[in-house]
Amino acid sequence: MTRKRIKRIHINMHIIKANAKNGTSDPAITIKVGKENIKCMTVSILGNSKLVYSPHKPILSCGARLVLQTKAPIVTDTLERIE
Repeated sequence: MTRKRIKRIHINMHIIKANAKNGTSDPAITIKVGKENIKCMTVSILGNSKLVYSPHKPILSCGARLVLQTKAPIVTDTLERIE
């Protein structure tokens, strides 16, 4: 039996602000799986997930305090499937 990895999905507000200011369209969604970072525009979660908020301590090293966590497979806008 394979072990399901935790995937943490968060929104990078700095990219959203930069896109608005500069007229760019950089992906603002980051999926963290272990040490890997996957940037995308859309994410489909193929199972259960939970939204976690930590107001006083960042959940991720980037400083994110609100993340969506799942062990379910996910599919990005590039049709990359992440188990």
